[in-house]
Amino acid sequence: MSDVTDAQAIADHWGRGDVFGLIVAALNQMAKPLDGLTVEELAPVDHFHSRGFPATVEFADRLPINAGEQILDIGCGLGGPARYMAKRFQCRVSGIDITGPFVEAANRLTALLHMEQQVEIAQGNGQRLPYPDSCFDGAYTQDVTMNVAERAGFFAEAYRVLKPGAFFALSEHGLGPQGKPHYPVPWSDDGTGAYLTAPAETRAILERTGFEAITVEDTGAKCVAGYGKVIERAEKGALPPLGLHLFMGESMVEKMRNAARNIEEGRTHPIQLICRKP
Repeated sequence: MSDVTDAQAIADHWGRGDVFGLIVAALNQMAKPLDGLTVEELAPVDHFHSRGFPATVEFADRLPINAGEQILDIGCGLGGPARYMAKRFQCRVSGIDITGPFVEAANRLTALLHMEQQVEIAQGNGQRLPYPDSCFDGAYTQDVTMNVAERAGFFAEAYRVLKPGAFFALSEHGLGPQGKPHYPVPWSDDGTGAYLTAPAETRAILERTGFEAITVEDTGAKCVAGYGKVIERAEKGALPPLGLHLFMGESMVEKMRNAARNIEEGRTHPIQLICRKP
C-alpha cells in the first residue's frame, strides 16, 4: 500500500460524510442553541482519544504553555483539544489532521465559538508538516501515533518545526510485551493502518531525533477505567446524544472492550510522554 493510499485509508477510518451535520443534529436533539456554545459543552464529542476531555485536561496540566505562545496540535481531529488549550492558556494553536471531514467540522465549530483568531486548523500529514523551521513554542499529539508508519519521520518533523527549548508531548497506546492486540479497536478495525511501538522504542526514537528530558507516565489503569465507564453507560442505554458514538457507531462498545482487554492482557501499553528540543 502506498503512503498516499495508507493515509487515505486511515483518514476514512476516522471520519467520513457530514461530520459537522451529525454534531449539529445531536445539539438540536439536546435543544442546545448554536449561538453561545462553549468549549465545555462541545467536549463530549470533540476530544476523540482515550478518555476524551478528562484526558485532555490532565494532559494540559503537564504542559508548560504560556500566554501568547504558538502551539501545534498534530492530528487535531475535531479541534476540541486545540480550542481548550487556546482558551485555558490564552495561546494560539495551529492544528493539522489528515481527515478532511474532521478538518471542515473543526473549523466550523471554531467559528461557532468565535475562536478563529486563536485556533486555525488545516488538512495535512504530520509526516510532512507545512510549517517553517523553528516556529512553534510547543507541540503535542494525542492518540495519533498508533496510525503512524514512519515514526522517526513524524518525530523529525515535530523537532524541525519547534523552537529551541520547546516541548513535545504525546499520548498513545504503545505495544505491550504480549503483543498482537485484539481487534477491532478505536484506531483500527482489523490491524490495518496500526503501527504500535513499545514505549522503550518510542523513547529511543525520540532520543535519536534529538529530544531530551524525556519523561514517561503509564496511563493504562486510567484508560481501562475510562473505557469501563463508557461501556457501562452504553449497556444501560444511557449514552447522551452528543458523544464519540456518533462516529464510532455500533462497533464502539466492542472496540472499547477490546482496547481495555488489550491493556489488561499486556498487549498494549498506554503512555503519556513529554520531552523537549534542546
